[in-house]
Amino acid sequence: MKKRIGVYPGTFDPVTYGHTDIIRRGAKLVDELVIGVTTNASKSPMFNLEERLAMVRREVEGLEGAISVVSFDSLLMDFAEREGASMIIRGLRAVADFEYEYQMAGMNQQLNSRIETVFLMADVALQPIASRLVKEIALYGGNIERFVPPAVAADVGKRVALIGRKGS
Repeated sequence: MKKRIGVYPGTFDPVTYGHTDIIRRGAKLVDELVIGVTTNASKSPMFNLEERLAMVRREVEGLEGAISVVSFDSLLMDFAEREGASMIIRGLRAVADFEYEYQMAGMNQQLNSRIETVFLMADVALQPIASRLVKEIALYGGNIERFVPPAVAADVGKRVALIGRKGS
């Protein structure tokens, strides 16, 4: 029987409780979950690729399932094909996510119809969490501990101290 491999792609800048929820649940759907940490300069990352890889690896260390964390800088479908994936796992928080993800899934299907996209709804308590908002809250001196794991909150705090808080 062929091993079911799923890919969960993202920038993970920083990794949030929303991400780890999707990772934990996605790992139950496949024999192996590959977390693809991608470069996305248009998102102005707070952390470089190596820092994000280390952060994600640290946060998935204790989770159940066969989970690996790798980087990629290519079309998602090319990456998924290279990893031998049969599915892309995406998390949905709100209607706005669905519209974007639905369009992306359609385009990806045109590129490679052998790989399915599977959507997982975010846990209700985690739906509002977005990395972009976590960074903004931190940059303005807000407390992000309810949105990210403790070590990630510390990483973000150190980075904010280096680049300086806004509004002060």
